[in-house]
Amino acid sequence: MKSSFKLALGLTSAISASAAVSSAAHAEDLTLCWAAWDPANALVELSKDFTKETGIGMKFEFVPWTNYADRFLNELNSHGKLCDLIIGDSQWIGGAAENGHYVKLNDFFDKEKISMDDFVPATVVGYSEWPKNTPNYWALPAMGDVVGWTYRKDWFSKPELQKEFKEKYGWDLGPPATFDQLKQIAEFFQKRQIDGKTVYGASIYTERGSEGITMGAMDVLYSYGFQYENPKKPYEMEGFVNSDKSVKGLEFYKALYDCCTPPGASNSYMGEGVDAFKSGQVAMHMNFAFTWPGLQKDENVGGDKIGYFVNPKGPDGEQFAQLGGQGISVVSYSDKQESALKYIKWFANKDVQAKWWSLGGYSCLNAVVKDPKFPASQPYAQTFLDSMAIVKDFWAEPSYAPLLQASQKRFHDYVVAGQGSAKDALDGLVKDWTQVFQDDGKM
Repeated sequence: MKSSFKLALGLTSAISASAAVSSAAHAEDLTLCWAAWDPANALVELSKDFTKETGIGMKFEFVPWTNYADRFLNELNSHGKLCDLIIGDSQWIGGAAENGHYVKLNDFFDKEKISMDDFVPATVVGYSEWPKNTPNYWALPAMGDVVGWTYRKDWFSKPELQKEFKEKYGWDLGPPATFDQLKQIAEFFQKRQIDGKTVYGASIYTERGSEGITMGAMDVLYSYGFQYENPKKPYEMEGFVNSDKSVKGLEFYKALYDCCTPPGASNSYMGEGVDAFKSGQVAMHMNFAFTWPGLQKDENVGGDKIGYFVNPKGPDGEQFAQLGGQGISVVSYSDKQESALKYIKWFANKDVQAKWWSLGGYSCLNAVVKDPKFPASQPYAQTFLDSMAIVKDFWAEPSYAPLLQASQKRFHDYVVAGQGSAKDALDGLVKDWTQVFQDDGKM
């Protein structure tokens, strides 16, 4: 999903615009547009192989997350020629397809024998298809991502804490299987003294300005039974968005925020969550999987001190997680589409995808992630696999922006500001979303 508007890790200060793999620019240089973050560094390194193989130089326009959506959506809407290739957010697919911004890739895939069956199904639906669940492809899955959790494995394993926790809750302190268990763990650690320092239960998404609290709340609501619409009648949201199960899910998210987050957590997203975990403030940390390689390497909280777990189950055993990540597309306004398609073909290669994973990117190719050696390749690899198997995503409609703005306001007003009830928030969201779809002529 991630149109985050935040420089997520704080580890990548910024990648200079138009950083070039090839030192000498020439007519066939391609410019690839993406966000400025750690995976972009990995892509620069990876793309050196493309230049060696093809002689086509690569330039990169990487923009901090704070400006990513505004910068590149404006570029697309103005039919600009800056980007030959773009790694665009999953929710851009609908608008980019319907407005003619991306090249449709079906014929190219057929010609080059690139099959979408070779990629993780959720990433094909999330990053490539429009309309959803139809064989119409506008991108190649490029960067798999999903919301999951890290935890302080070293704290969880302290014998005295294990003993106290078991006596209090009746089960062994460890990665939670359910959201109820997660809240018990968060309450247990909230304002506890560990190694002479006051710590807190969990860092969760609460950010108001872009998409943060929507990503966090939905990550819980899905497992409580939330549905965007009637499966038998598109855009019928009454009784689904605001169902009793959805209400309970949103009430839980507010309860978790109220009981168990660190001070100053009223506007927290990816970067703030990483900071809270790295500084030793929290026992558990909700965040997208792309943060995990950097955290694993961190001297203070990484290595043997960190553990990973999949988004827990809801009360009825349902289990889903919020999809993140992006696909790579050829921009229809580019004068270098043939060369750009060569890059897509090269990037789809199994060996390239395997190296992409080794450098810190998240491959979506089945041949990589289903390799028997993959789960042992990184401490977080199995959690990534398990998480990608249960993903759901936010609306990918062309009008996703007002849809997202509505959920941001409704969720933040209730969860953080304490205005009204969860039922009020979700009833209001149905009203807001209905108005958007009516304006679009879809209702």
